[in-house]
Amino acid sequence: MSISNEALQKLLREVETQAIAAQQQISLVRTQQASKQRELRMAQLTRTEISSLPTDTNIYEGVGKMLDYLPPILILYYMFVALPVSDMKSKLDGQIKEVEGDVDGLGKRLHYLEVSQKNSKDQIDRMLRGGVGMS
Repeated sequence: MSISNEALQKLLREVETQAIAAQQQISLVRTQQASKQRELRMAQLTRTEISSLPTDTNIYEGVGKMLDYLPPILILYYMFVALPVSDMKSKLDGQIKEVEGDVDGLGKRLHYLEVSQKNSKDQIDRMLRGGVGMS
């Protein structure tokens, strides 16, 4: 049983579209993974730095910005809140665990996408070899 050239071309386009979509997703996941790894490294470095501080030290965490308009001046205030070292360590530990989970999940997704792309490429190769033999 042979497949018509039009059906083969349509199938080839569909598989090629899947391969292209997988490649785009791979690029996106790699970018997200690099971003999460930077975030993880920053949290680890921050935790290391605050570990050397005395336990009774207050650490200031940024909580936002506020704009105030006093004509003709626009004033930008940065808002901070004081936290004990132990609270900040706990917060960073939670953040590190969460980001490690995200990195792990992105790694699994990347593996799935790479396998999907490889399978699509293999399928295209098989179709082209089979299509050439049919003519």
